[in-house]
Amino acid sequence: MQNGIPPTPKAIDTLWQELASFWRQLPDKGVFFLLLAAWVALFQFWGNSTFGFVDTPSLFGWMHYVYRGSEDDSHGFFVPFIVLALLGWKRKELIAVPKRTWWPAMGLMVLAALLHIVGYLVQQTRVSVVAFFLGLYGLTGLVWGWRWLQATFFPVFLFLFCVPVGTMAETLTLPLRLLVSKISVFLSHTLLGISVQQDGVQIFSPTGSYGYEVAAACSGIRSLSALLGIATVYAFCVFKSPWKRLLMMAAALPLAVVGNVARLMGVIIVAETFGQRAGAYVETKFGFVTFAVVIVCVLVLGRWLEARKPEALPAWESKTV
Repeated sequence: MQNGIPPTPKAIDTLWQELASFWRQLPDKGVFFLLLAAWVALFQFWGNSTFGFVDTPSLFGWMHYVYRGSEDDSHGFFVPFIVLALLGWKRKELIAVPKRTWWPAMGLMVLAALLHIVGYLVQQTRVSVVAFFLGLYGLTGLVWGWRWLQATFFPVFLFLFCVPVGTMAETLTLPLRLLVSKISVFLSHTLLGISVQQDGVQIFSPTGSYGYEVAAACSGIRSLSALLGIATVYAFCVFKSPWKRLLMMAAALPLAVVGNVARLMGVIIVAETFGQRAGAYVETKFGFVTFAVVIVCVLVLGRWLEARKPEALPAWESKTV
C-alpha cells in the first residue's frame, strides 16, 4: 500500500491490460473516428424536424428530451453504456476477428441515410433514431469488415431499446393489461374460489370492499421492455445458436404475462383477506415480484436450453483462450 491507497486487485489490472491491448491492436482508429464525427454531426445539426415538439435540430437533444420526460423510455439513457460494457466483455472475440476495410458496408450507410431522410421529411424522429444506429453499425463494418459486423451484431442489437415508444405505449400494452386482468380473474375464480370481477383493466370485489387498476407502469411497456432486455442479454451472452436466442427473446412476452399475473393474484389474495389498504400496499410496494418470477423462469428456460446439444463456436472464437 502506498500513500494510504490499497493496491488495485489483480483481476482489475488484467481487465485493463486486456482492454489496452485490444485498443492498441484495433486498426484504422483515426479513420473510424473521423467518419464517426461526420455521421454524428449530420444528426446533431439535421437530425430532428419536429420543432413543435422540442425546439432543437439535434436528434440527440430530441432523444434526451423524450427520455427525460417519459418513464417508459428513460432506460434509453443506459443502453449505450450497456452496449459498451458488453463489447468489453466480448473483447477476446473481437481481438481475434480479422479486420479489414469492407466496402459493401457502404450499402448499410446509404440505407441508413435514406431512412433518415424519410424520417426527417415525414417528421418521424424515431425513424431517424433507427437510421443513426444502423449507420453507426455500418460504419464499423466499413472500417473493420464483415466479420466485425457479425461479431458485434449483439450487443449493437440492443440499440433498438434506444428507440422511444412514447405515445404508442398505450396502444401496444393495453392488450397486455387486459390479458393479465382476464387471466388473473379467471384463476382467482377457478383455483382460489375468490369472487372477483373485471371491467377492462379494473378488478374489484362484487361487494365493493376493494378495487384496483392494472397499471400501465407495472403491466405495460415498462415491464415488457425490461423483461425483453433481460431475456435478450441472457440469450446472446449464453447461447450461440440463433434459434435458442430467438426462443429466449420470444419468451419475454409470455413470461411478462406470467410475472404480472403472479403479482396481481397476490394483490387479490391479500385484498380479499386483509382489505383494500393491504392490497394497495402489495400493489405499490411489491412490484419486484413480477421480475423475481420472470427471472426465475428465464433461468429455468436457460438451463433447459443449455442441456441441449452443445453448440459449435465461430472459427475465430474457437482459437481464443
